[in-house]
Amino acid sequence: MDSQNIINAAMNDSTAYERLAYLCDTFGPRLSGSSNLEKALDWIISEMRLDGLKMPRGERVQVPTWIRGNESLDLILPFKKSMAMLGLGGSIATPKGGIKAEVVVVNSFDELDEKQNDVRGKIVLFNAPFTTYGETVQYRYKGASSAARYGALASLIRSVGSWSMNTPHTGVMTYDRDQPKIPHAAITMEDAMMLGRLQERGEKIVLHLRMEARSVADRWSRNVIAELPGSEFPEEIVVLGGHIDSWDVGQGAHDDGGGCVAAWQAVKLIKELGLQPKRTLRVVLWTNEENGGRGNKNYRDEHFDELKNHILAIESDGGVFNPRGFGFTGSDESRDILTDISRLLLPIDANAIFKGGRAADIAPLNDEGVPVMSLKVEGSKYFWYHHTNADTFDKVDIMEFNRCVAAMAIMAYVVADMDDRLPR
Repeated sequence: MDSQNIINAAMNDSTAYERLAYLCDTFGPRLSGSSNLEKALDWIISEMRLDGLKMPRGERVQVPTWIRGNESLDLILPFKKSMAMLGLGGSIATPKGGIKAEVVVVNSFDELDEKQNDVRGKIVLFNAPFTTYGETVQYRYKGASSAARYGALASLIRSVGSWSMNTPHTGVMTYDRDQPKIPHAAITMEDAMMLGRLQERGEKIVLHLRMEARSVADRWSRNVIAELPGSEFPEEIVVLGGHIDSWDVGQGAHDDGGGCVAAWQAVKLIKELGLQPKRTLRVVLWTNEENGGRGNKNYRDEHFDELKNHILAIESDGGVFNPRGFGFTGSDESRDILTDISRLLLPIDANAIFKGGRAADIAPLNDEGVPVMSLKVEGSKYFWYHHTNADTFDKVDIMEFNRCVAAMAIMAYVVADMDDRLPR
């Protein structure tokens, strides 16, 4: 196998890029439980059949369904302004007339505790600067219940992102069962910082928040699966995939339509080059990553008896920017083998093997002993677009996207075609 042939084929093919454009423009955002998502899945399965992949199918999954409805946020004092906002996934609605209340701005959970006596009957704004996603996202997850503990009527967060052009970021939130449920939404970095400055100057801040958000009964969705069967050990499987659902804003281009189409194209490309690895390559497009993780758990459960023969699972869920390599979680012996393979990716500068390959949809497989990898990209702009109306197809560069396809194709093919299994 000449890895350069795979790179050349990937870099000179616009099929996947055009499919990503079609996915984004035709079906729009793909929130779990939406008709947009299910129509997109129907189209993907039909296209996989045209590609000649084996058994393209949807495996049914019950998913939570949250509906945004109409929403608005208006600054009343110290001046009037309509503010960009996005309700957070799982939030309840405001009362019918909305919530009009004074605002208390805090920069951390500790500051909330210090100001607890000022919170009752007000709206709390968490104006927490972005540090890392894992740290800052805690205000999105836990902010509502933390504010409700002290009697807040609603809570807002400064959007979890590293940059903004008045773009609020949505995402999932949770409620503590021991606290009252209050509405929870995100505002832009710019407005959060402005409100913080106003409070520092002693200004009284009043906001009027309206949200119609609601959760309804679970609906049926699907994980999409298709395969290129192995020539010698078809029961042994290398998985490539991403999550096909997105939030209900933007087009879910980088998060994670691009990762899904790149994994699909990687297998299609191998087939078109006339290559058949010894082991099966399986594309898995998981549903419901964004607000429940039901797809990855369902895949684990449906295929539990096969997991002993899952050789490796590769996920792309960090955007389809220039690839730098792969994160890996598995044995040291396997890491050494994958490091050798990664040298084939030197021509596209994607040869690094980083520590830690767990990602949301492959973590349940890793918990059962399956070695896992995640595609690592030059992600400095990822959180510019993540979970916003700006995550649209125009942000995807065809050359960067095609390098992601090449990196996934080479890594998956070589592992699937080795004489011996990747050791656990």
